[in-house]
Amino acid sequence: MKYHRLAVLVAAVTLVMDILDLTIVNVAIPSLQASFGAGAAVAQWMVAGYATVFAILLVTGGRLGDIYGYRRILMLGMGGFVLASLGCGAAVTPVQLIAARLVQGGAAAMMLPQVMSLVQILYPPHRRVSILSVFGVLGGAAAVAGPVLGGLIIGADWFGLGWRPIFLINGPVGLLALALARLCLPSGGSPRAPRLDLPGMILSAVTVLAVMFPLIEGRDFGWPGWCFALLGGAVPLALLLARYSLGRMRRDGSALIVPDLFRIPAFARGLAVSVSFEAAASGLLFTLSLLLQQGLGLSPAAAGLAHVPYALGVAVGIGGLTRRILPRVGARLLGWGALVMGCGLTGLLLLLGLAPPAALTPLTLSPVLLAMGLGMGLVTGPLSPLALSEVDPGHAGAASGLLKTVQQLGGAFGVAAAGGLFYAWGFAAGAVIVFAGLGSVAVLARKFPTSPRLTAR
Repeated sequence: MKYHRLAVLVAAVTLVMDILDLTIVNVAIPSLQASFGAGAAVAQWMVAGYATVFAILLVTGGRLGDIYGYRRILMLGMGGFVLASLGCGAAVTPVQLIAARLVQGGAAAMMLPQVMSLVQILYPPHRRVSILSVFGVLGGAAAVAGPVLGGLIIGADWFGLGWRPIFLINGPVGLLALALARLCLPSGGSPRAPRLDLPGMILSAVTVLAVMFPLIEGRDFGWPGWCFALLGGAVPLALLLARYSLGRMRRDGSALIVPDLFRIPAFARGLAVSVSFEAAASGLLFTLSLLLQQGLGLSPAAAGLAHVPYALGVAVGIGGLTRRILPRVGARLLGWGALVMGCGLTGLLLLLGLAPPAALTPLTLSPVLLAMGLGMGLVTGPLSPLALSEVDPGHAGAASGLLKTVQQLGGAFGVAAAGGLFYAWGFAAGAVIVFAGLGSVAVLARKFPTSPRLTAR
């Protein structure tokens, strides 16, 4: 049991490092642009390059854990992540920083799916809710604490290094996590011993890229025809991947994408909810950062502090409520969370419309941000346990990677859509995408199957 706890600690550190590095850069964009004299498109790739490679390689990373062992792949990814982080902190040109961010995203895609896989092999289903709720607290808090930490670090200007410590801090943390991983993580992989599916990896990567690239770059290029061609081309690519995966499973049972996962009602519905919710949550966090700095004129440190109530709401929603409420109400909790988050967003819009600009401070915004964070926690906390509750541990890596990939695609869509509307017409327009995503979550949650294994004692 002692080693189980240490294993959970390593998995938690892995999760937090990834999410922090995905979000901490948002508040650093103005500083990065000033440091390098970079334009908007270059600055966007400093952020989006990580997310793009991360999404492309997530399914592959998960399946590699099934094949070669979860500890081995997590440690390989962690080592690469530390080296890439140091490369980010030492970058002297925009190209160097973007290249290091791409490597960082690929390393994160190797290590993060192993977190869910390790929980699935270490704990029975009814214990996973408690463990994943802890991860949910940490992950949700890290997502909104990233801008807080980034703003404080940049504002402190440690050793005159400006923005660089937001990356360099991963060095000592990652090395400690590597040492603990070597000590306490189990070395096993999937008992099915699947083989490497290289064609499936290539097809999967090309399909995800066809979706991610136009969503990230479309606005900067003015949405030319090739963006829509790529998005349209993703449909036949996905169908080809599905057909190939079915044939591969019939031949040797080693497909990268496991078709049987989609026949599990909870997993299939979990994927649908994940797309909708990540579009709403990512679109909201992206436009909120822009609103606080570019709309309200807050400094990076002040904008970071404004996210504290949001982070507190997430922590309370997952850690304080989900573990107690989920066994009683099941998937209805997802709809309740979407409703609370929508009410908080409505309150924010009313404040923006009715209050004078001078009155819009981090303190006055805190009640509505707290409500939005609480709603986010009530969705984020139960979503992964619900979606993965009936997944065979033999496909733990494949399922975890696929779930995270779908979440990344939803997040990319939310940032592209809400961000595009924000730049064109303002925060209220961007909020339309958030409301649409939350409404979809509420509708999908009504028929979400709740596994009786989650309530076992």
